[in-house]
Amino acid sequence: MIKSAQEISWDLSLLAAFGWGLIYDIGTASWLAIPFILLQMVLPEHFFERRWGRIAMQAILFIFLYSMLFCLAAEWVFWDEFGVRFNFIAVDYLVYTKEVIDNIFESYPMPLILSGIALLSLILHIVIWRTGLPAILAANSTAPAGNRYKFGAFACAGAIAVGLIINQNWLPDFANNYNRELGKNGLWSLFVAFKENELDFNRFFPTIPVDKAFQFMRGELVEDGSILLRPKEKDTLRFYSKEGPELNLNVIQITVESLSAEFLDNTGPYANLTPNLSALEQKSLVFDNFYATGTRTDRGMEALTLSLPPTPGRSLVKRPHNEGLFTLGSIFRMKGYDTAFLYSGFGYFDNMNYFFGNNGYKVIDRNAVSRDDVTFANVWGACDEDLYRWTMREADAIHAKGKPFYFFVMTTSNHRPFTFPEGRIDLPSKTSERRGGIKYSDYAIGKFIRDASSKPWFNNTVFVIVADHCAGSAGKTALPVENYHIPLIIYAPGGQLPTGHIKTISSQIDYAPTLLGLLNWSYPSRFFGHDIRSTPPEEGDAIIGNYQTLGHIEEGKFVVLKTVRKTVTYRYDFTSRSMTKMPLDAEPITETISYYQVASYLYKHGLYNALTADEFAGYMTQGRTIAAKAQLTQ
Repeated sequence: MIKSAQEISWDLSLLAAFGWGLIYDIGTASWLAIPFILLQMVLPEHFFERRWGRIAMQAILFIFLYSMLFCLAAEWVFWDEFGVRFNFIAVDYLVYTKEVIDNIFESYPMPLILSGIALLSLILHIVIWRTGLPAILAANSTAPAGNRYKFGAFACAGAIAVGLIINQNWLPDFANNYNRELGKNGLWSLFVAFKENELDFNRFFPTIPVDKAFQFMRGELVEDGSILLRPKEKDTLRFYSKEGPELNLNVIQITVESLSAEFLDNTGPYANLTPNLSALEQKSLVFDNFYATGTRTDRGMEALTLSLPPTPGRSLVKRPHNEGLFTLGSIFRMKGYDTAFLYSGFGYFDNMNYFFGNNGYKVIDRNAVSRDDVTFANVWGACDEDLYRWTMREADAIHAKGKPFYFFVMTTSNHRPFTFPEGRIDLPSKTSERRGGIKYSDYAIGKFIRDASSKPWFNNTVFVIVADHCAGSAGKTALPVENYHIPLIIYAPGGQLPTGHIKTISSQIDYAPTLLGLLNWSYPSRFFGHDIRSTPPEEGDAIIGNYQTLGHIEEGKFVVLKTVRKTVTYRYDFTSRSMTKMPLDAEPITETISYYQVASYLYKHGLYNALTADEFAGYMTQGRTIAAKAQLTQ
């Protein structure tokens, strides 16, 4: 509450948050009490009258107090980063403990914090021990064993019942999501997220008959002029037909960590931090209303690679059975390209290496290069300059073979602790402020473009600058649209692509078909996104969500799907960034459900797969035949 005092609504809903918080505190306390109840049941009589028994209990008490205070400090750090209680992100952090712990030690004065926790634990320990705890424990340990077992069994049953009955879905919506988050208990939320890390769409969200969902999606898919290839099947397969020669340009897609669109506005607290990107925009195709589909790097990767809406729970990058999917890279490979995923960190994090490696990409991460190739690094990875040097070297090698290439390059420098090589920019490293990370990321991109300009492949290459997600996702609503706004800049130094600004609303799932449209490619596609330039501006839409709240916005109508099969509709004003509830409207709701339900269905049934070479060739022939017939008819 203190941390977010400016965002919180100081009204009666704050009291409600404390009320709900008490309920979840009781639920958490019930589960935590069970091991202590069991311990007192099984300990021998007069245990606490013995010196070593009291020492053991004092040690347990201190460890327990330290653990609880440590969790409290961790919650503060987590809220500072994400503006919410523990959620599925925290669950992932428990999996990748080394990176997370190292990042925390690099970002915060941990020796001071840990010492402070120890001192406070000792003070609380003394207070609790001197206010009667030994007498209570001794009285309990001298009770007859039968009574202790009966009472313990009754207490355990009660604690389990309370823990099982209380449900986080009871927590109602608040007008201000910060107030709602305050109504949670951090540990309770952590275990709920652990249990529901994957959510079955049909079980938790509103649905429609699956045939109706596919029928609706077929109408949505062809809004950009594509042609359905399997209109009677549960499939999104369609054909993009283009006239004229195809452009066989190389593509280097730089996916920048946490690059919010506001960082490029040159106004406010982030003014003048991105001179290189601002200069690049003047000679590029810029998408002014482009939105991330999620709040994590793996969600950005999923959308940019698969052009698939974010199914609830964890992203497909980290799920089982994510091999051989229909990706942007699979289209490039069918066109004769080499594809690679380059990451400055250790790609086992978030399952990146497995996902890209099992979907046809060559993987180059920090493990794949020598130590001499890393001039500066923090826990998340090598600095951006190192990453771009690896990228340049890989481009040189493939170009020497006479082949075109497509690279998915993922940076890490714009991430806490925001450390980078000294002397590059006029801001110090490790300021614990994002300004330094932003400016260094911009500097490294500018240097990379300048260095690449001397290469023989430069004028035949498209450089894409896009973000994985925004720097912050917390807001007063569950899905604050403005906190999903990211840049998309497409630069062709050889002048093969158009320049200017596109204002049509779009999201990361639209990136792949839009890029291939710019290359003037004809190809079969399973992508959910649209070629933005071929989509009527009034049909522009954006898919945004998090792991358990799914949204779709079109023509200012913002439909949000929530767990327990709940739907809410808002009117969103992109200018004022205001959002007001509006009556439920059947068609936008059906459209939103269809996007997510069809995406979930295709993944669950193994139907979102890459095409084989024979299938690709067959659908190319079929698509061209249908397109030719349609043109003759016209």
